[in-house]
Amino acid sequence: MNDPFDVLGLTRSASLADVRQARRRLAFDAHPDRGGDPERMREVNAAFEAAVAHVTGRRLLVDPQATGADPAPGAPDGKHSAAKQPTPQRSARERTRWRVERDIPSFVIEALPVEAFEALLVVTANIGELLIDEPPYVLEAFLDDPEPCWCRLDLVPDAGSSTVSLTVAGFDGAPAPDPEVVRDVWIRELNRL
Repeated sequence: MNDPFDVLGLTRSASLADVRQARRRLAFDAHPDRGGDPERMREVNAAFEAAVAHVTGRRLLVDPQATGADPAPGAPDGKHSAAKQPTPQRSARERTRWRVERDIPSFVIEALPVEAFEALLVVTANIGELLIDEPPYVLEAFLDDPEPCWCRLDLVPDAGSSTVSLTVAGFDGAPAPDPEVVRDVWIRELNRL
């Protein structure tokens, strides 16, 4: 892979906020849902993951193929398109990556997605660090509570409320945490608001 900072148009002194902003900017044109090139979007996502790992000192490892399931749209190494893409050859190191755990649907917030999303942003500040926010339907974060992990929340409108689906993955060789435990942390913090 090319230098992730070059791919994102950044210097190695970039902050996490700079990395996130660069990914959003590049994804705006490269995302397949907007008519962009899927290969370019994969390159941007891979560069984003590598740059985040460099900036934070944490390495996010996700291999949805270990579970035999498709990754969540937008998840690292994930494909957003519903069509199956040919799987490139993976090195032995990549094949040993651990799996993503999902809890779909995880919980319901009695508010429309815009209001629910704002509440989840507040909670994110209490339990981790915001990675990606695509209001009002997608939020990704590095969580410190209940244990260090990557977490993605997908919000779906549901008759005046919002159903939230949760996807989690661990760090540095640690297994993905139990999605029900992570879900309970989100619910606990939402109820404190």
